[in-house]
Amino acid sequence: MPTRRRAAVLGSPIAHSLSPVLHRTAYRELGLHPWTYDRYDVDERALEPFLGGLDDSWAGLSLTMPLKRAVLPLLDSVTDTARSVQAVNTVLFTADGRKEGHNTDVPGMTSALRERGITGAGHAAVLGAGATAASALAALARMGVPEVTAYVRGEGRAAEMVRWGERLGLAVRTASWDRAAHALNAPLVISTTPAQATDALAESVPSAPGVLFDVLYDPWPTRLAHHWQSRGGTVVGGLDLLVHQAVRQVELMTGRCPAPVHAMRAAGLRALDSRKQPI
Repeated sequence: MPTRRRAAVLGSPIAHSLSPVLHRTAYRELGLHPWTYDRYDVDERALEPFLGGLDDSWAGLSLTMPLKRAVLPLLDSVTDTARSVQAVNTVLFTADGRKEGHNTDVPGMTSALRERGITGAGHAAVLGAGATAASALAALARMGVPEVTAYVRGEGRAAEMVRWGERLGLAVRTASWDRAAHALNAPLVISTTPAQATDALAESVPSAPGVLFDVLYDPWPTRLAHHWQSRGGTVVGGLDLLVHQAVRQVELMTGRCPAPVHAMRAAGLRALDSRKQPI
């Protein structure tokens, strides 16, 4: 019989995660029947003992908040991409027992944009700060975007975004969150904020908006994304990011390429649709 291989997504809270749906769909499409993918509610304090209790049947882990930075000191090696944003969303277990940290959010963002024909912009705006915002800056740097304005709350977060830009070789200016409506005039806007944080901006969407990449996927569409689409703008959603970063995770963990992106997206859409409450 084929050897059983295991993978899972960790985070806290984690019950909402669509990762099991996406990865299990990929395993089924690729004929990887001994593979399993589960979810575990794990916070920063529980992460080290969880990792220490895994056996050699484990191929890898997906990490979501609040673990993307907490895992760094627990790893044997970290890829350049993950190091550049100090965030790991994928852990691979090698045959010799090493733990490798990867970041598939950055290539996931660029792939999601490229899928819509978006390969660059003269200027971009980022809404929010934190690990996802840092990944957005790294994706923009990869795309050759020359300048980014980050709209954030507080001087500390503003300074952190500037430092991320310096690490990535990207010119980052900052502006206060109370000026975030100005961000919507940029040709490319990436929103990395929690649910409802941008609702108040929806009425400020310009009459001819450019591209909005809103990293949320549930609930969807966000109020901002809805208004953006209604005024003719292009919207890339959080499910697009989730699928493309999961595609790369599947390929890294299983060694099988390419992962079935269309089947994974269709499964994600069905899962989101099933969560909608009847009117």
